[in-house]
Amino acid sequence: MLLIEIDKTRYRRHFNIVMGACISFLLLGSLGIAQLLIAVFPAAEGTHFHWNLLGVIVTALIILVVFKSKRQHPFLVEVVYVLELKKALNLITRKVRKLQSAAKMGDPNALLALQFSYSGSRQLWLLDDNTITLASLDKSQAELEQLLAKYDISIDITKYNSNLLKSF
Repeated sequence: MLLIEIDKTRYRRHFNIVMGACISFLLLGSLGIAQLLIAVFPAAEGTHFHWNLLGVIVTALIILVVFKSKRQHPFLVEVVYVLELKKALNLITRKVRKLQSAAKMGDPNALLALQFSYSGSRQLWLLDDNTITLASLDKSQAELEQLLAKYDISIDITKYNSNLLKSF
C-alpha cells in the first residue's frame, strides 16, 4: 500500500456523509424490514425480537453490498483509502513486538514495516485530529532513525508491502 496525501476537509466531509447515510439507512431499513416481517408473520404474543434482529442483519448486509460495489466511486476515494490504511496498520500492530525485536537486530524488512507504520499512523492521527499521541510517535520515529543510522540502512517507504510481515 502506498501512502498518499489526501485533503483532510474533503475526507472528513465525505466520511461524515457516508456514516450519516449508513446510520440512517440502518435505522430506517431495519425498522422497515422488521415491521414488514411482523405484518406478514404476526405472532399472538412475544417481543418479535427475531424479526427485529433479522431486519438489522438484512439491512447491514445491504449496506455492505452497496459499499463494496461502490468503493471505486470518486466520492469514496478518501474514505476507502483511510479504511485500507487502518487495515494495513492493524496488520503491523499485531506483529509490532516481533518487528521491533527484528529491527533492533537490523532487519531491513522490519525497519521498513515500522517506518510505514509510523508514517501511516502520523497521517491517520492528523486526519482524525488525534494529536495527543504524536509525541510518543515522534519518540518511536527517533529510535527508528537511530537504528537506521546504526545499521547504515536506507529504506524506501514506497517499497512496503504487507507480504513482508509473513516472515514475522
